[in-house]
Amino acid sequence: MKNNCTPEATSALFKKHFGHTPTHVVAAPGRLEVLGNHTDYNHGLVMSVAVDRYIFIASSPRPDGRVELISSAFPAPEKFSVSDLKSNPAARWADYVKGVLAQLRRRGVLFGGFNAAIHSTLPLGAGLSSSAALEVATALAIRRLHPFTLTETGTAQPPQANPRGELPPVTPVERMHYARLCRAAENEFVGVPCGILDQVSSLCGRAWNVTSLDCQALTVDYAPLPGVVLVVCPSGVNHALIGGEYKELRDHCESAARKLGAKFLRTVELKQLQAARTALTDREFACAHHVVTEIARVVAAERALRADDLAQFGQYLFQSHESSRDFLKNSTAELDQLVELARQHPACLGARLTGGGFGGATLNLVVHHEAEVFMTHMATGYEKQTGRKLQPDLCQIVDGAR
Repeated sequence: MKNNCTPEATSALFKKHFGHTPTHVVAAPGRLEVLGNHTDYNHGLVMSVAVDRYIFIASSPRPDGRVELISSAFPAPEKFSVSDLKSNPAARWADYVKGVLAQLRRRGVLFGGFNAAIHSTLPLGAGLSSSAALEVATALAIRRLHPFTLTETGTAQPPQANPRGELPPVTPVERMHYARLCRAAENEFVGVPCGILDQVSSLCGRAWNVTSLDCQALTVDYAPLPGVVLVVCPSGVNHALIGGEYKELRDHCESAARKLGAKFLRTVELKQLQAARTALTDREFACAHHVVTEIARVVAAERALRADDLAQFGQYLFQSHESSRDFLKNSTAELDQLVELARQHPACLGARLTGGGFGGATLNLVVHHEAEVFMTHMATGYEKQTGRKLQPDLCQIVDGAR
């Protein structure tokens, strides 16, 4: 996937359809989950990065209370009233926008109609969270059109633009309020019971750094990731978390926590889990085992990263994939093949599935000067094994949405 989508291209798309130049263009990056698979909704720890693949939204207000959305990824526009936010089965992609609008309205944000063009360099179904990026971009687009300030419980005095018409940046504290709002949009309107990782990553990423998120305290920290690059290898198997697999995993984790007397698996120790094995079903135990050990891996990986031990850090990625494969069972044959191919190359320090699983892509931690050789190795080997064409992608770690 080439990063050939720019704010200018998004403006051109808008102008071609609506006949005039947009008033604003915003961009929200996708994310890569580095470590911490399915730990976020268990109030655990997770490491991620924002990457240079974006959702762009160009927008302008309109006076009639109507919204018209167009997307370069879908053929037909979606039109609706701001007072009638309901899902359209023929345009499910617009649910992410509508869900954010509904949450903004619930918090007392006042907005009118608008036109918007959506353009993306984030591949759908590859596990880089195009959905969260679309949610974040929508919230930021509305802020540009109808300035507002989010608080924990609602809204406060709107921000004031400077003489050039520029709004002040969203503060770090308010970014977490945005993340909660966007997660609620996906949980309640779209129907995916996701955690908050994807939205925080898109909003709070820092260039050249891994973002560490504590999903219980909702705090973020950063650690540099020097000397390596991140290579994404799409499996060619799209995942769609609106299906039941994601919810099943969450249900097993929550059921296990209840039987163990815990509100969330974050507070469960491995010894406690093992001692109570007979009280759990096999699937509850397996899912809980993954989550408990994955949280411990994040703690150890942070320690390795701060000690500049990238070799050990990479080993935790391999271990994470094995746990997702064997316990959580959200891997696929294609993802497993990609990880094993990566393991065979000396330039790869670590590899694992990234995101919800059940398809999508693998993340590969690669010595920077060997990236091209590694990508050739992966493309050649994967096509030989599966018959599928593979286009590995080198991603840069970038700042969060602005």
